[in-house]
Amino acid sequence: MQSSAPSERLEQLHLEPELDVERALQRRAAAGPLFKEPTKPVGAATPTEVSFGPFRLLRSQFLLLEGDKPVPLGSRALEILIALLERNGELVSKQDLMARVWPNVFVEPANLSVHVSALRRALRDGQAGNRFIVNIPGRGYCFVASVAM
Repeated sequence: MQSSAPSERLEQLHLEPELDVERALQRRAAAGPLFKEPTKPVGAATPTEVSFGPFRLLRSQFLLLEGDKPVPLGSRALEILIALLERNGELVSKQDLMARVWPNVFVEPANLSVHVSALRRALRDGQAGNRFIVNIPGRGYCFVASVAM
């Protein structure tokens, strides 16, 4: 069987002939892995365990616990939590959070809101006197709870 050129294969499949599949695949490969590994502590100054309220974040395991039970939380929401905890008490801009959680990818700001909302739900933020994350409209988010390292 004779190998045909990419453009001939595209025409056989009735795809758009102007679509350069090989180039798109090369760009995808050059962009790096589709799924990034969990955030690892950077240097000795970065705490591997952070406690706040009834929760404990184990950074080295990319895990949030309430007591001894794992909190079901997606990786993006967990990455947002880590970014906010790293700058506890400081305003973290929406742009900074989006660049960290979705590096080299364009996403709508609504994606950030969805994941922050999921994070707040998991933390039961605003319930029973718990307040962890404050939104500064149009600017970003701030982690406001007391933190123990």
